[in-house]
Amino acid sequence: MKIAIGCDHAGFEYKEAIKSTLEKLGHTVLDAGTHSTESMDYPDTAHPVANWVESKEADLGILICGSANGVAITANKHQGIRAAICWENELSALARSHNDANVVCIPARFISIDLAQQIVQTFLNTAFEGGRHSNRVNKIACC
Repeated sequence: MKIAIGCDHAGFEYKEAIKSTLEKLGHTVLDAGTHSTESMDYPDTAHPVANWVESKEADLGILICGSANGVAITANKHQGIRAAICWENELSALARSHNDANVVCIPARFISIDLAQQIVQTFLNTAFEGGRHSNRVNKIACC
């Protein structure tokens, strides 16, 4: 699978750990940065990740910032993106299975790296259920 990943300075350590795990599992990772803990603006990495997922250059996306709100808001400005903030495994599973989320947003200041890794694995390994959820998901887009 090809996965797009990006973060701000608060999520850098998490991004590096998640990226390493994904590559060890054989995934291709498109890294939008940031590449240090130096302060930066989260839209500068959220937009490239959203673009890669929206254009199908990446299968799914991962965004990480302090609260996950900034990256989620930014990614969800893209028409083809359904970005979900997840701080528990169950939320990650539901975001994929019920909402067909294609970007998971991780709040680095509120969960451990280990839990973030689990959430990402759940997100990648959960399929959209379709069925009754398809009609709802089809109503999300504005046009």
